[in-house]
Amino acid sequence: MLSIEALAGDAALPFFGDLAALRIEVFREYPYLYQGTRQYEARYLSSYAQSARSVIVIARDGDQVVGASTAMPLTEHSENVAPVIAGAGLDPERVYYFGESVLRGAYRRHGIGHAFFDHRETAARAHGFSIAAFCAVVRPDDHPRKPADYVPHDAFWTKRGYVKRPDIVATFSWCDVGEDEETDKPMVFWLKELRP
Repeated sequence: MLSIEALAGDAALPFFGDLAALRIEVFREYPYLYQGTRQYEARYLSSYAQSARSVIVIARDGDQVVGASTAMPLTEHSENVAPVIAGAGLDPERVYYFGESVLRGAYRRHGIGHAFFDHRETAARAHGFSIAAFCAVVRPDDHPRKPADYVPHDAFWTKRGYVKRPDIVATFSWCDVGEDEETDKPMVFWLKELRP
């Protein structure tokens, strides 16, 4: 039995262990190739527990967590994101930041991704935000680990009303799978004006 539940702040704490494992598992796939560690995941997820205006959407098959999606006010996220938005002439205080959506392969293309966006956009409006934003890693077209059948999510995001902003780019660092040192990755923003 598949269930999808939106939880605020520390109400999601009981799922953080599962969510950390899921993030590491799913983000190992292209294009993120994220090696990940439990220590980093614990630090990262703690910011969502500390925010009264965050939302974590959990998808479960029975008792098993198979997907999750996060969001919080941009100004409560990492320090390297808000300045990029401000530099583009936007007020970071108006922006609700979508952290990630992770979903096991067997559960994709069944509408769960839409539910993740629906819940996060609902939370953004409920907290008075007028812009939803997220960023996605950019890899070169000829990246050696790019699968032959890889299809980016751009069409899905565009259908949801998000606009790609190649002029707004943040930089995040992580270790790619099989590497020993972190490297900087460009992350391009996608934005959507939220109607009340």
